[in-house]
Amino acid sequence: MGEMMLEYGYGGKILRIDLTEEKFHIEKMKKSWIKNVIGGRAANTKRLLEEIDPSCNPLGSENILIFGIGPLTGSILPASAYHIVTSKSPLTGILGDSAAGGQFGAEMKLTGFDQIIIKGRSEDLIYLMITEDGSEFVKCPEYRGRSILEVTEAIRKKQRNHSIQVAAIGPAGENLVLFSTIVSSGNRVNGRTGMGAVIGSKNLKAIAVRGSRSLKIKDPMAFFSEIKKIEKAILNHNEYNKRYRMGTTMLMKDLNRIGILPTNHFQKGACSYLDNISGERLEENYKVKNKACFNCNLHCSRYYICNDHEGEGPEFEMLCSFTSRIGNSDLSFALEMTEYLNQMGLDAISTGEIIGWIMECEEKGLISPEEIGVNISWGEKDKIREIVKKIVYREGIGDALAKGAKKFSERFSKEAQKLVMHVKGLDIICGDPRGIKAYGLTYAISSRGADHLRAEPYFELTDRREEAKRRFGTEKAADRLSEEGKAALVTYSEKISLLCDSMTMCKNIGLCMDILNFENVSLLLKTCTGMSYTPEYLQKIMGECINRDRVLNKKFGLNSEDDTLPERFLKEPLSEGPTKGSIVDIKRMINEYYKLHGWK
Repeated sequence: MGEMMLEYGYGGKILRIDLTEEKFHIEKMKKSWIKNVIGGRAANTKRLLEEIDPSCNPLGSENILIFGIGPLTGSILPASAYHIVTSKSPLTGILGDSAAGGQFGAEMKLTGFDQIIIKGRSEDLIYLMITEDGSEFVKCPEYRGRSILEVTEAIRKKQRNHSIQVAAIGPAGENLVLFSTIVSSGNRVNGRTGMGAVIGSKNLKAIAVRGSRSLKIKDPMAFFSEIKKIEKAILNHNEYNKRYRMGTTMLMKDLNRIGILPTNHFQKGACSYLDNISGERLEENYKVKNKACFNCNLHCSRYYICNDHEGEGPEFEMLCSFTSRIGNSDLSFALEMTEYLNQMGLDAISTGEIIGWIMECEEKGLISPEEIGVNISWGEKDKIREIVKKIVYREGIGDALAKGAKKFSERFSKEAQKLVMHVKGLDIICGDPRGIKAYGLTYAISSRGADHLRAEPYFELTDRREEAKRRFGTEKAADRLSEEGKAALVTYSEKISLLCDSMTMCKNIGLCMDILNFENVSLLLKTCTGMSYTPEYLQKIMGECINRDRVLNKKFGLNSEDDTLPERFLKEPLSEGPTKGSIVDIKRMINEYYKLHGWK
């Protein structure tokens, strides 16, 4: 007797595309394969582990690229719009993946494909037009060098269908900048780990999806009942209004208040001109309306117009990366760069890191302007524009900078190399770990490099001390300056984070707002898919998936010594502000974290 079909929640199919041969074939998704990974990120990583040659060139035709969604993607669950892109990262050489919201994931669900697996390399520049019947290979030499929005609109016009969702790369991806991005819905970014360069290496400009299938739910009334509870929890949350007004840019003032807003490349944790660049100032002067991902009741994205520049965003990481992190006090310039990076396809964090690193190294005399080709100091807008454009088109020094800060720094002294704020080759986000210890642990252990989203332990910022003692064994788990209890917090939150990425659901809501837990997720999955899930089973399989990340990265060459932080955070205390005097005892937290996982 054959294996039972995936009838509910899932599309039930896999689309495999060979660009070299310009062929595709469709497979059934096996229930026995998908149940213990659910979908999304966990399923993509499992597929990568099973099918990739770990020694492959990340920019070679043998690397595979996977688009994945989960059983709840595109359902009536709020914020369930995410899709995950996974491959071997050209920036870090290890597991690479990135998530994005918007509309693409929901439209992909309507094609019936839970995973789209792409290999090979096209001889001509093409885009893929994917429907439930498979993929059309469309030659598009005229799209070379075009921006994200230009390509998106051109494909919709050519296909005579403006409901098509397009995930595209800009010139940075075509030019194989190692931290280039994929952008869908015009402004929704798969930003980290260089997934845009992987697409560019395959001579692929875009993936377009259009479906007409419907999503079936096993027990609609029971599922709807769980959804209503979650909708209510979101609407009644004490941060709902703040997040609606400013989205993640609310963090500019929040992080500055506690002294952990990266300023002048992490040399300071407090920014004196914060009021000029805050989420409040952005809302007051430039926001024109709210926007939302598919079926979300928290419209946290914002559309701005500033002089000749407009677009969706920016999110906190983009805003901080092009203001305080590089010493810029001009909010309008940050908005200009938001539009430019999103349309050229560059990761804001990695771009901001390499600029900030150059500024600090020149300030300290560790590199000379002659070696870089530019004499640049904090906030010099014209020179920042010049560097960014050179990176996009790999012109002059931009060709070397396009390899990322870590690789570029290797031509200079050890002292200069130590100033690159990265873990495992991925540049650190805009949050100083000296004042948020659970985040510091998360950066260190993250399987894709310096990243908060693998665990997003936002709980340590909530000051819920009694709840911390009950859930994590100590009140200190809610004390941002303490290492105590942080291993237990991260071990919990990384599983909820992975659940969000596998269902799929936005972590800003599911995790940071503490909406999801193992109990309600087990009910959501059971009523949606008809499969048996319990809270205990979810904890077990999420732990197995985290172990799988580690197994894959060992094949890529990582070991436990890579689970650490830049020396600055371990030895240099901040000299002023609410986090003054604090450093990170990373070894203590790592040892406790390993013990909880049973790792050596």
